[in-house]
Amino acid sequence: MDIQNLFADRIGGREFGIKNEVYKFALIKQWKNEAQKKFPNDFKLIDMGVGEPDLSADKSIVNVLAKEAGKSENRFYADNGINEFRYAAISYMKNVFGVKDLTLNNVIHGIGSKSILSMFPLCFINKGDYVIQTVPGYPIMATNAKYLGGKVYNLPLNENNNFYPDLESIPGEVCERAKLLYINYPNNPTGQVATKEFFEKVVYFAKKNNIIVIHDAAYSTLVYDGEKPLSFLSVEGAIDVGTEIYSLSKSFNMTGWRLGFIVGSEKVISAYGAVKDNIDSGQFRAIQKAGAFALENPRLIKRNIERYSRRFDLLVKALRNIGFECKKSKGTFYCYVKIPTRTKSGIVFNNAKEVAKYILLNANISVIPWDESGSYLRFSVTFSADETNERKVIAETERRLKALEFIF
Repeated sequence: MDIQNLFADRIGGREFGIKNEVYKFALIKQWKNEAQKKFPNDFKLIDMGVGEPDLSADKSIVNVLAKEAGKSENRFYADNGINEFRYAAISYMKNVFGVKDLTLNNVIHGIGSKSILSMFPLCFINKGDYVIQTVPGYPIMATNAKYLGGKVYNLPLNENNNFYPDLESIPGEVCERAKLLYINYPNNPTGQVATKEFFEKVVYFAKKNNIIVIHDAAYSTLVYDGEKPLSFLSVEGAIDVGTEIYSLSKSFNMTGWRLGFIVGSEKVISAYGAVKDNIDSGQFRAIQKAGAFALENPRLIKRNIERYSRRFDLLVKALRNIGFECKKSKGTFYCYVKIPTRTKSGIVFNNAKEVAKYILLNANISVIPWDESGSYLRFSVTFSADETNERKVIAETERRLKALEFIF
């Protein structure tokens, strides 16, 4: 039987598994395995590439899960979500972002942001339709649009525009055929946060071109130094043109729990719900009840904000001492910095991928390369360390990177 001849074209057809480009994070995993063989046990990996919290969910959230998991009434399918979670999401939007007058028709749960984003193209994209996505960024919605025969327009986030997309630069023929615009603020990987003025421009653009906005708000509450959490839906007219996706992974350290929600336009929510009915049967009710508890207690996020802010202050100082142009991010848990051009010993770097590999194999520090809109490295402050050892980890990072003698 020739299974190789049966693979769908969308994943490579006959070439699947033979000529596929290695996914960036799979490539980094390969480099980590290589570094592990190279370095002794006392020269441990410092992982500043990981994009998930280093702490577990608060015990109070875990206790709710433990209590609810044993209840027989929670064994049933949840389908499109229990009302307890949806009401908690509505309360969260009001208490944290000041978004009022939402109803159950405006909100629905999902099994994490990734699942939510993967389903949106099924709601709207026909063959030849465009999805506009900002790059660098999270590609899931665009990937699934391609699966359906859709097209993707990459809208760069450039430093000279403060890592905001230039909506006016999108060609007219793309706007005419586009149905979805994906944006993400606070932004992964740049760390930039949105402003009310920027969101107003997005609303104007969406109405002018009849395009639905999908705002990925996964890092919505992780902002620092007086910055206030800002919802796209807090801007006048936003709820008429799209939705926001919220995740409990980053803010509440619930990464593996796979729980989030979408809030926004009733018509968009209804379409998503119809597709979701045919794909999953909802997240475990006990997890939703624990999630509802988390959303009703946003004070639990404060510990993360304080920890990440403290680590940012240490990391930014260290990176500047090495020679990186670096400033503290306003949001997320990422530092986004331009790559060095070469080393004092004469090694020349052509892109961020080369630099990230060099750092890992010569300093045993893992960072994430981004080459989509210029060449940058992403350092994460979610490295594994308790508060007493944070300074030691940062100091060791600085020592190892200085030894590489980068030239910028």
